[in-house]
Amino acid sequence: MISKARIKWIKSLEMRKYRQQYKAFVAEGPKLVGELLPYSNPLCLVATQDWLNRNGQLAEAAKEVYMVSQEEMERTSLLRTPQGVLAVMPIPEKKLNLTALQGKLVVALDGVQDPGNLGTILRIADWFGIRHVLCSEGTADVYMYYCPLPEVLHEAAMPVFGTFLDGKDIYAEELPAEGIIVMGNEGNGISAEVAGLVSRRLYVPNYPKGSLTTESLNVAVATGIVCAEFRRRQQS
Repeated sequence: MISKARIKWIKSLEMRKYRQQYKAFVAEGPKLVGELLPYSNPLCLVATQDWLNRNGQLAEAAKEVYMVSQEEMERTSLLRTPQGVLAVMPIPEKKLNLTALQGKLVVALDGVQDPGNLGTILRIADWFGIRHVLCSEGTADVYMYYCPLPEVLHEAAMPVFGTFLDGKDIYAEELPAEGIIVMGNEGNGISAEVAGLVSRRLYVPNYPKGSLTTESLNVAVATGIVCAEFRRRQQS
C-alpha cells in the first residue's frame, strides 16, 4: 500500500522546481519504464499487480516498490489515463566537455518549450547520428546537457549555424561535418544574445521560391530538414 505522503511527493514532481529540488522525475507507461529500468535504478516504482506479475524481475532494481490497485494508480499517476506502472527516476548528472564536441555535429536548443517538439527533435538527432544535444536553461526538461548556451557557443571553437528568415539558402551553402546547429523557441525563434554568436545564418526556402506560404516551419520539422541536409552532404 502506498501512503498519502508518497503520493503527494510523486505528484509534486509534475512541477519543475520540485524535480530540481529532489533531482528526480516521473516516467510512466510500460514502454518508457521498461526502456529506462535496465539503465538506471528507480527511487520508487508504483505498479499494478498485473504489471508486477509480468515484470517482477525488472522491479528488483527499485529502491521502493508499491503494488497498488487501479484506483490508487489513478490517484498517483500524472496522466489522465494511467498505464499500470510509473517510476520515479533520478535525474542523471552530466558535465559538458567541450572537447568532446570537436569534429562532431551538435544540435543546440535555445528555449524550445513544447515537450512534443523536444521529443521529436531528440528522435531526429538520434536518427541522424547526432549524439550531443545542448539545451539552454529555458528549454523544457529532458535531462540532456543544460547549460548557459551563450557561454558555451562563445567558448566552442566550432562554426555555429542557425536558421533565420534572412539567412542564406541552405541548399546552396557548403555544410561541414562539424558544427553546432542552433534551433530557437517556437514563437520567438533564436534569442538575440544567441543570434549574435551564430556565424552561419541559414534559411530553408519554400517552394516555389517567393510564393505565399505559412510564415514559418515548426521547430521540430525545421530541425529534421536541416539535419537531413547536413548528413546528405557527408554522404555525397
